[in-house]
Amino acid sequence: MAKILIVGGSLGGLFAANILLRQGHDVTLLEKASGSLDGRGAGIVTHDALADALRQAGVVVDNTLGVPVTERITLGPDGQSLGMMELPQILTSWSRLYHMLKACFPTERYLQGKTVQFVSQTADEVEVICEDGSSYVAELLIASDGIRSGVRAQVAPHIQPEYAGYIAWRGVCDEACLSKYTLDTLFNRFGFCLPKGEQMLGYPVAGSGNDTRPGQRRYNFVWYRPASENDELVSLLTDDDGHYYPTGIPPLKVSWRHIAKMRNIARDILAPQFAEILEKTAAPFLQAIYDVRSEEIVFGRIALMGDAAFVGRPHVGMGVTKAGDEAMVIAKHIDSLGATPQALRAYREERLKLGQQVVARAQYLGRF
Repeated sequence: MAKILIVGGSLGGLFAANILLRQGHDVTLLEKASGSLDGRGAGIVTHDALADALRQAGVVVDNTLGVPVTERITLGPDGQSLGMMELPQILTSWSRLYHMLKACFPTERYLQGKTVQFVSQTADEVEVICEDGSSYVAELLIASDGIRSGVRAQVAPHIQPEYAGYIAWRGVCDEACLSKYTLDTLFNRFGFCLPKGEQMLGYPVAGSGNDTRPGQRRYNFVWYRPASENDELVSLLTDDDGHYYPTGIPPLKVSWRHIAKMRNIARDILAPQFAEILEKTAAPFLQAIYDVRSEEIVFGRIALMGDAAFVGRPHVGMGVTKAGDEAMVIAKHIDSLGATPQALRAYREERLKLGQQVVARAQYLGRF
């Protein structure tokens, strides 16, 4: 049994922590936030590989995972269909996966309020010192602490997020709020709308309390819009009190003026079904789109995974699945080679180029 530290208590960290714990290792997870992370993120497209990772993490995968859809549809600005295709999928949400993975991991091993301040290692162990003065020693450290990874900042400070030139408006709208027209022509489908140089997409997800019953669900949307880095983006990341959030504005701090402007533009250029969804979404939020491309993901006894290693734009629809895949690969090599630098190097050999390819593919799709 090896002592393994996981930094980052979101989905990627929980995948790794649960899988390694089930292999019999002594796993401690360090999360900088205090309280529940619920409410972060929105909709997630599932894949077979995601289901595999969930099962390895101890989650029972059944029809409560998400909402099934059978078709995709593209709507014109008048709301009429420009084309449909059959493509069965299960759409879930960040909240649903978080609750499922969190429930599998022992509470006493999930430590919150642990902001990593310093990381060091010897030939035999790695040590983490947190801002609250606590310290932890283990044989391996797996960092899954997101796009602004504190661990990555120490082991590879040259790897920085690069702004892609556009933002995404996001949110979820309660099914019960919507007109019969929108319910009949869009709600039960994976939908698209394509204004020039932009993309709107959406799909149904579980509602409050992860309720998937008809009438209780929500419609998740993502609207990609260009925003210049030095002017528009700065304004969008500034709240109504003039406070600027360079690394991402909290959802409830987005200025009402920007939300009102966004809804006005939606009425002019989007299908009316999508415009209605934006109008009736209580708290739309926005995220700047970034790329993170690492040239190295293993540093002795430290490995980067998830968004700490690579961030592919959401167009590939596999950010969470990628993290689950990486957790399974790390666990596989630790199981074979022990909690050793050799195991992490084997993970690197299997995942480094693939991660770079995901980022390149996402950039390619984003150019459209």
